[in-house]
Amino acid sequence: MAPKQDYQYIGIIQLLRHFRWTWIGIFAVDNNNGEYFLQKMQPLLSWNGICSSFTQRLPQLVHFEDISELYYTVSSISINFMNSKANAFLVYGEPWTVMGLRAVTFVADPENKQTALFRKVWIMTSQIDFTLSGFQITWDLQMFHGAISFTVHSKAVVGFKEFLQTINPYSVSRDGFLQDVWEQSFDCSFLKPELQQMPSRQCTGERKLEDLPGPVFEMEMTGQSYSVYNAVYAVAHALHALLMFGFNKKKRMMGKKTDFPDLQAWQLHPFLQGISFNNSAGERVFLNQKHKAAGGFDLINLITFPNRSLQRVRVGKLDPSAPKGKELLIEEDLIVWHPAFNQVLPISLCNDRCSPGYWKKGAEGEQFCCYDCVPCPEGKISNQNDMDDCFECSEDKYPNKEKKECIMKLVVFLTLEEILGISLASTALCFFFVTSWVLGTFLNYRDTPIVKANKRALTYTLLVSLLLCFLSSFLFLSQPGQVTCLLRQSTFAITFSVAISSVLAKTITVVVAFMATKPGSHMRKWVGKRLASSTVLSCSLVQVCICALWLSTAPPFPQLDMHSEAKEIILQCNEESASFFYCILGYMGTLAIASFIAFLARKLPDSFNEARFITFSMLAFCSVWLSFVPAYLSTKGKAMVAMEVFSILSSSSALLGSIFLPKCFIIVFRPELNHRKQLIKRN
Repeated sequence: MAPKQDYQYIGIIQLLRHFRWTWIGIFAVDNNNGEYFLQKMQPLLSWNGICSSFTQRLPQLVHFEDISELYYTVSSISINFMNSKANAFLVYGEPWTVMGLRAVTFVADPENKQTALFRKVWIMTSQIDFTLSGFQITWDLQMFHGAISFTVHSKAVVGFKEFLQTINPYSVSRDGFLQDVWEQSFDCSFLKPELQQMPSRQCTGERKLEDLPGPVFEMEMTGQSYSVYNAVYAVAHALHALLMFGFNKKKRMMGKKTDFPDLQAWQLHPFLQGISFNNSAGERVFLNQKHKAAGGFDLINLITFPNRSLQRVRVGKLDPSAPKGKELLIEEDLIVWHPAFNQVLPISLCNDRCSPGYWKKGAEGEQFCCYDCVPCPEGKISNQNDMDDCFECSEDKYPNKEKKECIMKLVVFLTLEEILGISLASTALCFFFVTSWVLGTFLNYRDTPIVKANKRALTYTLLVSLLLCFLSSFLFLSQPGQVTCLLRQSTFAITFSVAISSVLAKTITVVVAFMATKPGSHMRKWVGKRLASSTVLSCSLVQVCICALWLSTAPPFPQLDMHSEAKEIILQCNEESASFFYCILGYMGTLAIASFIAFLARKLPDSFNEARFITFSMLAFCSVWLSFVPAYLSTKGKAMVAMEVFSILSSSSALLGSIFLPKCFIIVFRPELNHRKQLIKRN
């Protein structure tokens, strides 16, 4: 009738895991049953991450004649009581186990000073009873207050308590068992004929069992008694079924006498299989084909009182038929812990829990339940207590300072709403307006000698291309998208190529013009607008072809860079092909280097000579873009975009200032120098 003990082991594991008690002490009776219990439990504990601080075997028999062995046993048990860091003790034993443990505490602490402050949670198996007898009757069970015990399932049977109240040892039956119970419980003796003298304390029938304190005798039906009660009724129902079977058989045999004078127990087996009935407690009792009852265990919380009474409170149950992993049901709010815990959930760990932001690192030479709390490394977090390892946040999040949680990264890009973007945009607009003013000045004074001498078509082309260069920087200051990423580099490359081609055409024109003035020179046929136009068109067309090939084979696209910055997601344009990007830069550099042929014309008359200004502008241009390449490779995100915008503005302003500002100064502030006579005069 009793449930299978293996279910109890599952319940113990689930109980320990429910309260997260991973560091426990184990007491087990030193016999075959205790050894079997340890063999079953220890692997289960390890598999579930639970360690034992100690394993203490409790002897069945104590030999008082061997004082040294007795002292060693008591000392060993009491040391584990008092010194263990474990707050949860698992006890497997027999009904006398509680008496033995209480006796050890009495020997170690006769005045009950330390025992009163003994803050432990006792977890008892179903074989143990909280009872005291003999000389221990006057003791209490305060040290077991708040204990949790697995007991065979039981339910209050109507009339059982009233039955106990009517029991009298002087009943007609003269039950010798009852007299033994009375003598042990009330510390008295019955008058026996074989004894010649009267006992010092004679038992009378005046005292009742209900007068005894709880540790001595309980008035409630225990799990074992409930199993016996159901077993008796099961046999009664089987006998009834057997009698009914015999009655029907007798009718078939037409009056032949049928009785069971030699009934054997095994003959009831067929009638016990599958038997089912409702007992007087209102529960259904069912035996399967293997004659096993489908019962479980109750989880009992023991509450003791100073007057040595005790109360058992059912705080859960273990149902073997429940889904796997959910066999144990606990009503935690009903549990009363030992007063030393101040009704706070007890903690039973080898060391303090690792808070979020830390992970458990196994302590060298210790069991796996003992560990050191180590802070999470950079880039990782732990968001729960006692995590075995830290983990990385998802790509779109980053750890907070305490490494306890992940924070969403902000998507960033260089915009006109921040100081850097506003500064660059303002600079670009200023240069745009300056360039527009220069273009307007040259258009307004287009018939003056200084404008004519500088090839008006090339001048206008260069100024318009510089205007577009300044405006192209706004493509870098807007949110990266499919269109802006396609236009960024190609627009910048083409406009700059037109500007440098115009400078190159100016240089070639100046050099060819002065070479053609020499007698017998064959360069005169190259002098004219055709040379300059063809130079600008052909040089610009090469860059257009490079950009077209880039956009058709590996076009740039917007991309979210999750990894460059720890706390930000960078929205940027992926150039897709770095080769094409450096190719367009290299081609512009080639045009700039080609423009250095103006250096050959540096000794020509100053009035007509732009060679020095062109040379200086190309030096500035090359310096900017040679510095740009390492800076571009070493920066990321917004800084990289800002660096390119700065390079565009710097190189464009260098061309504008070097070539046009000296001429604008003469046109606006020194108009007397803007005459043909002044232009042809030698220094």
